[in-house]
Amino acid sequence: MIDFRYHIVSLISVFLALAVGIALGAGPLKETIGDTLTGQVEQLRGEKDALRAELDTTTGALQDAETYIDAAGPQLLDGSLADRRVAVIALGEVDETVRTAIDERLAQSGASVTAHVTLTETWADPDARTFRQALVGQLLTYLDPVPADDAGVEGELASALVQALVTSDPSNPDVLSDDASVLLQLLSSSESDSPLVTVADQVTVPADAIVVLGVPIEPVVEGATPTAVPAESVAAQLAVLSAAQELSSGAVLADGPRGEGSLTDAVLADQELAASVTTVSGTAVVTGQVNVPLALAARIAGTNGHYGFGEDETPLPAAVELPPVDRTPRVPEGTGATAGTEG
Repeated sequence: MIDFRYHIVSLISVFLALAVGIALGAGPLKETIGDTLTGQVEQLRGEKDALRAELDTTTGALQDAETYIDAAGPQLLDGSLADRRVAVIALGEVDETVRTAIDERLAQSGASVTAHVTLTETWADPDARTFRQALVGQLLTYLDPVPADDAGVEGELASALVQALVTSDPSNPDVLSDDASVLLQLLSSSESDSPLVTVADQVTVPADAIVVLGVPIEPVVEGATPTAVPAESVAAQLAVLSAAQELSSGAVLADGPRGEGSLTDAVLADQELAASVTTVSGTAVVTGQVNVPLALAARIAGTNGHYGFGEDETPLPAAVELPPVDRTPRVPEGTGATAGTEG
């Protein structure tokens, strides 16, 4: 059993050790410890200054590279989409600066933007599924081609949206068809409490191709669990992308950064989809923005790809030269007239 003398000896040992430490620290070791600590502080300060200088140099070089690409953009894009008409579909709320930047790059490529359409939350809201099913019943009357029987509500709505933007009047390719106008009206009707899409301006001219703007994934706070994107929402967005490619001369996904929850990652995870749909990631920066028209031109020419700086991506689309757009009116059979001739 531990007695009182053991405690006395222990306390004396502690105080002796403390006294020796104080004596050495204030005496012979004082200058050595002080010099060591001072040297370490100066070394850390020097390393910090070197890292800051390196960061400033790297940041300056990156800004110079972005300035160069921005200035070279018009020359890189010139004529790549000459006379093409492009509709822009945003899959949700997208930063206006990104939307504007992509519009400017499309203009530099020679394309004109015919429509800006944004999907609302109702497009994929599980609670609004009954409403969407009822609406599809009205839309199918105006669809040509009609989606496959197994397309589902998401596929049918996607087909209706794309046809509403690309279907021209057979006798006048510069005018949207009557059926297309009705489709767009039904999808965006202000009379409904829950329109499926919003349209920035009146759409009167049909598009040749489609740019689909992905909704950037939310940055994850360190230590927090990333919010999973509902599977129904992803399926609805992928349906729009597939319909855009199937029903137009070409489509491209202009997406945000790669990462869990990004639509580009969902496309690349599906082998069949990845083989048919073109994607561009990182469109918040100038490199991605310049890539969008180039990727769209390549897709119209028949080349599918995935462009960016992530895994399974190519930095730059291959240059292509598209043939002139043919907008010859299609005269109904049996009229006895020939397109392009006067009566």
